[in-house]
Parts: sequence; C-alpha cells; structure tokens
Amino acid sequence: MEPWRTAIADSDQVNIWIRGYDIGSLMRRASFADLLFLLHRSRLPTPSERRLLDAILIAVADHGAGAPSCAAARLAASGNRQSLSAAIAAGLLTIGDEHGGAGSACMEMIAAGVERARRESLEVPAAAHQAVDAVLAAGRRVPGLGHRVHTKDPRVDVLFGLAAEGGLAGDGIAFVRGLEAAARVKIKPLPINVDGALAAVLYDLGFPAAAGQFLFMIGRVAGLTAEVAEEYAREKPMRIRIPVRYDGEPPRQME
Repeated sequence: MEPWRTAIADSDQVNIWIRGYDIGSLMRRASFADLLFLLHRSRLPTPSERRLLDAILIAVADHGAGAPSCAAARLAASGNRQSLSAAIAAGLLTIGDEHGGAGSACMEMIAAGVERARRESLEVPAAAHQAVDAVLAAGRRVPGLGHRVHTKDPRVDVLFGLAAEGGLAGDGIAFVRGLEAAARVKIKPLPINVDGALAAVLYDLGFPAAAGQFLFMIGRVAGLTAEVAEEYAREKPMRIRIPVRYDGEPPRQME
C-alpha cells in the first residue's frame, strides 16, 4: 500500500515541522496569521500580508447572534449541553453559497474576468461589466455584492485600504470595484460585501478560489466559540423556541 503524501507537516519522536519550519521556532517568533499563510501558501508572509490576513480573520469572526452560522451554533448549544464540537459544527455547516461561501464564487469570477481582460486587452473594469452582463443573462445574483443589513459594509474600505497601504492592491480589487460600478448601472446600487472584499484581497494575495470559504470558516470559528460559550453560561437549556405559524390543513378526522 502506497503511503499518503503531504507537503504540509511532518514529525518524529522529538520534532514537529510545518512546511519545513520547526514548530518551536514558529511558536516563539510567528503569529497565527503567519502560520495560516504558511500552511496555505508554503511560505511566511511579509508584514503587510500578515496584517491584511489578520484583518480578514477579524472581519469575518462574528456578525451577531442572528447570523445563520451563529444562530445555528446557539440553537445546537441550547439543545445539546454536552458536545461543544457538535454546536460549533452546526454553525460551520450553515456556511455555503448564501452565507460565507460567496467569496469562493466571487474569486472564480475575478479569475475568469481578469484572464479575459488580459486575453482580450480589456481594462479590468470593462471585464467586470461583461461579467455582470453574463450573470444577469443567466438569471443569477452577482457574488460579492449586496447585504441584508448594510448599505455600506464597514469592513470593505478597511480591507481595501490596508491592501493599498501595503502595496498589495491589484486586479482583484479593481475587478470587484468594477462589479459594484456595473451593478449600479445595470441593476441597482449594491454595496460590496465582506465576501466580495475578502475575494478581491485574497485573489491579490495569490490564494486559490477555495480560500474564499476556508478563510471565512477559520475566522468564523472564533466567533462561534464565543457564541456557544455565552449560550452555555447565560442561558437555560432548550430556551430557544422559534415562532412558527402553521398554515396547513385544519384538524380533521380519519374516515
């Protein structure tokens, strides 16, 4: 039987290495953002890259107990007082196309749009306008735009500003800005949301599309642990009762 192959981590009786770096050296000299970058990119980040990755993790950590992942985690914690992992897993399982997952879809759109711009000698914003046309023709929503709460997501300018300050802003940010401008003309004003900002920044950092969900999940776990801990500490078991209005058949008898 062939052994599994990995280029991530290795160990022996007295050592652990992550991408070739001794774990003790990383523990003494690196941050968690450094480690996360190293795990996914096989190298340590620059100071600007580290700061930007830290900001991404902070941006997605929590958005209130009513966010789908937080609500699901608290609901599971309300009914299950014995399994922390089950409550956290319940929150993670809500992350997908409509909650926290649009970053990956937006990164795929960015990659395709930037490639089209290079291939056809277009400006990146023009390629973004074409991408919006294609999305509308397919009857789909533009990933990375729109928010059910914010008319302007407060996290976007911070992420884009840090990218610009660190010399890391590139075609990803330009493309998402183009999406926002195109949507304003072709649909309605739709603000860039955190998924769109995360996608743009991660693209410019050289991450693959799957990182749009990976990074959201990693950051959101921090918030979920706090939500679950608060549910256990402050609330009674089974306290969550969701209002339900029945609109089916009225009471009736078997014939």
